Amino acid sequence: MFDKVLVANRGEIAIRVFRTLRELALGSVAVYSEGDAGALHVAYADEAYLLGPTAPAESYLNVDRLLEAAARSGAGAVHPGYGFLAENAAFASAVEAAGLVWIGPPPSAIELMGNKTAARTAMRDAGVPIIPGTTDPVRSVDELLTLGDEIGYPLLIKAAAGGGGKGMEVVERREDAQRAFETAQRQGQAYFANSDVYVEKLIIDPRHVEVQVLADAHGNVIHLGERDCTIQRRHQKLVEETPSPAVDDALRARIGQIGVDAARACGYRSAGTIEGLLTQDGEYFFMEMNTRIQVEHTVTEEVTGVDLVREQVRIALGEPLSLAQEQVQLRGHAIECRINAEDVAAGFLPAPAPVTAYSEPSGPGVRVDSGVAAGNEVSGAYDPMIAKLIVHGVDREHARMRMLRALDEFVIAGPKTLIGFHKALLSHECFVRGETCHGLVESDEMRERATAMEPETLPAASKQAPVVPVVRAVEVNGKRFSVRVLQPEQPWRELARRRAERVRAGGAGGGDAVVSPMQGTVLSVAVAEGDAVESGTVICIVEAMKMENEVRVHRDGVVAGLSIAAGDAVGSGQVICRVE
Repeated sequence: MFDKVLVANRGEIAIRVFRTLRELALGSVAVYSEGDAGALHVAYADEAYLLGPTAPAESYLNVDRLLEAAARSGAGAVHPGYGFLAENAAFASAVEAAGLVWIGPPPSAIELMGNKTAARTAMRDAGVPIIPGTTDPVRSVDELLTLGDEIGYPLLIKAAAGGGGKGMEVVERREDAQRAFETAQRQGQAYFANSDVYVEKLIIDPRHVEVQVLADAHGNVIHLGERDCTIQRRHQKLVEETPSPAVDDALRARIGQIGVDAARACGYRSAGTIEGLLTQDGEYFFMEMNTRIQVEHTVTEEVTGVDLVREQVRIALGEPLSLAQEQVQLRGHAIECRINAEDVAAGFLPAPAPVTAYSEPSGPGVRVDSGVAAGNEVSGAYDPMIAKLIVHGVDREHARMRMLRALDEFVIAGPKTLIGFHKALLSHECFVRGETCHGLVESDEMRERATAMEPETLPAASKQAPVVPVVRAVEVNGKRFSVRVLQPEQPWRELARRRAERVRAGGAGGGDAVVSPMQGTVLSVAVAEGDAVESGTVICIVEAMKMENEVRVHRDGVVAGLSIAAGDAVGSGQVICRVE
């Protein structure tokens, strides 16, 4: 049916798919933006085609340009990876209408499961347990308050077309309702072009447990066990593992069957994930279905030995699944840590920067899925992920210690990363005991532990004063150490760094200015010129690397010199306004 596949994505997932295509003797086609011209996925593929400017809307989200690239390359199929247009039913339909094979589920299944309210209704009708809440969109704050009176607080507002942790807001009490409702609606519109929201009862301290499913066109549907994705920040996953520390064989069979039932109910085909919540007393509720390959598919591959991308391609070719349910065996334990360009000390703010040095860990049971190398830049235009570090051990403790060893070996210089955070987390007693670590991830304790465990990094390079590391072997009392000798920084760079630190600490060294803590796009502005504000008031919301960040004033006063509007691009350290 096809002998060449275009991957409509970038970075590590594009390379991950290309590797399987090469093993299947299929041609690979990359696409890229102007900002990704030097990216690894471009070099790895057999062919590569420029889509347009760096902005996703003009490149990776431009359906016409993607289809044009497929036509120019002669590709017979499209694999969407994850993110971007991977769960866009209209894109899947456009691919098929162009006479290409879509390596993914039917557009009808994407559309059904992409609308969270419709999905909840379909799952309820199929006998799949859903979280208590609404199955129709909530249209007003008054409806939200009525529901809160009926089922109690806290509540969770979710974008009806959402996913990936976007468009989710917690309502702890009635007073939070207005802000949370408006924020969820705004995110739904901004990320998914749909402002509809629905509401669920917020389950306290659950485990986020998901089920990997595979379904072919011959009526075969199986599950490959569960993944525990409980460790998150801002509703986005940081660490995933399988098997879950809280799931035994009986529970695995039960939630696995729920996953199979859910896939059958929506006429699914390809690889997909049923996301659910496991309560402390063992109840399991369907939450949503991700109709694509997942970031964390790697840990399932490590414990089952099944190449999930290969199965996707086989299914798209019309072949049956390569194994039956009784052949699925889980061997050992796998953990994945997402190595993102984020500054934990600054509340997980995105930290885009050039990568000046990069060295991956290796050895038994260690896998790295990455899309960067030294000399590349982690761009603020895209997701902050640099790499995924995956380890496999004979049991959970073996895997945990192996991960700590691998984290020690990982060298990334330039951007701030989560390496220190992961070392702090995996060595914390709550993780060792296999607990949910509820409230720990974004706590002051973890921020301090993570900062203390950050590896020494080289300063980011600049065009004016490039930093060139020289590595020497040095012996001290019989022990050998690698010492990095750096070109001295110019004095102005040190002054600039000190000023940036003063800005982050509180408004341009104690002055009137309020500055943006990161490069990004202004989603909304909450104040107007001349408004009286109190310390902590939100001035605006800046979106950077797929995360929303609130910019707040540092003191009481009156807003003056407001220089931004919704839709504007801002740079790190740019003055937004003054508070006089």
